Amino acid sequence: MSAAPSLPTVAAIEAQLRADLQPTELQIIDESAAHAGHMGANAEGYGTHFRVRIASGLFAGKNRVSRHRLVYDSLQNFIDQGLHALAIEIIDKP
Repeated sequence: MSAAPSLPTVAAIEAQLRADLQPTELQIIDESAAHAGHMGANAEGYGTHFRVRIASGLFAGKNRVSRHRLVYDSLQNFIDQGLHALAIEIIDKP
């Protein structure tokens, strides 16, 4: 019998996004505590609701949906572990 997967952390999400998307700017905020009592929240108050602010050269020439898809694809393992909500803010760099 295997142990239950651990909840995502800011550090783990940051490491994954840095490896996959080579961001030039990156900020991850765990907003889970603000969602206590909401669907997908847990008693621990972390690991379920995150906000990602990101800029990456890999976004160049891609539309909003394609940029978001890159972020979701990078974080799919965390979604499988219990990440319930992900707010993505793409930072456009000149």
